Amino acid sequence: MSRKMILGLPDSLPRLVEAKFQTAKASSSLLFSPTDLSIVRTSTGLPFQLRYCPSLAKKPLPKLEAPTPTPKKHFDPFDNPAPDLHIIDIPTASPTHLLVLNKFPIIAGHFILATKANKQQTHVLEQDDLEATYACLKAWAEDDKQKRLFAFFNSGDHSGASQPHRHLQFLPVEHMRDSPAADEWDLLIDSILSRESNAGRSSRTLQNTNIPFVHFGRGFDAEPTGQQLLSIYHELYSLAKATVDDFIAGDPRGFALHSTTNGDSPISYNMGMTTEGMVIVPRRSEGTMLKRPDGSEIGFVALNGTTLGGTMMVKHQEEWDVLRSQRGKLDSILDAIGIPRVSETYKSHV
Repeated sequence: MSRKMILGLPDSLPRLVEAKFQTAKASSSLLFSPTDLSIVRTSTGLPFQLRYCPSLAKKPLPKLEAPTPTPKKHFDPFDNPAPDLHIIDIPTASPTHLLVLNKFPIIAGHFILATKANKQQTHVLEQDDLEATYACLKAWAEDDKQKRLFAFFNSGDHSGASQPHRHLQFLPVEHMRDSPAADEWDLLIDSILSRESNAGRSSRTLQNTNIPFVHFGRGFDAEPTGQQLLSIYHELYSLAKATVDDFIAGDPRGFALHSTTNGDSPISYNMGMTTEGMVIVPRRSEGTMLKRPDGSEIGFVALNGTTLGGTMMVKHQEEWDVLRSQRGKLDSILDAIGIPRVSETYKSHV
């Protein structure tokens, strides 16, 4: 059975997303921000897309209102989403999730998978979350093998997460290649899952040792079942948690685990997924402050799960100039956001 049929889609997923995107763009229901693109590399040669989007520095902020005796409810963009952005509920027979466009995309066709019920972004993912994610990944390429999606998930204060309602995000890879400069670039997650990066290693946990932060990957041998997806996710999450525990034990002043009082995960992390596999990166910082040689501050560069796509975005000219001209700056950002590759948990899986 096709993924289109499993999801209950009335048309192919790319056509549904494209039609809704064009309509929403034309009506200004979403604000698409084109970007300048340059490829920057780590000291080990890994290519990253650096996107410059000054218009997002002017992104509308919530209006400040006078305090009221009764606190106002937090706006939830995934609770009854705007019709102009809402793509479809899935699976249509008995929906557990919905697909909705990102309101402020810099990549055309950026869309989101959110739970119908208001589940927490900081809780661990469930089997139906992973099943729906994988079904979307497969459905995207069903009619055209040249099309691919990259899925990512942000969880925790240090992950780049922006909404508390559980959601995963999708970027069409063909739209990430929207400039000739992107010919020099590939998804970072592909390099982690590749045979070349893991040649000569006996562990089934996949790595790319050219990446400066701890990460754990698993490839999909065939089309995984929902239970297999959940098992892989739990395995990678457990390794990420153990690595954070190792790091805190070695340097308790570095940072602390999150409270688990409400069932939240004790760690921040990003998860990336393609049809080929899954990768989890534990996080210790959302980003880092770029500084001039005299120590004065340029701006804070934040990264989320798009890091596993090998892409990042800045909003200010000086950040754009520094990251293109000073190669070591990219390494320093990547060093700062993740866990250094020194933990015993990591070493035992390299």
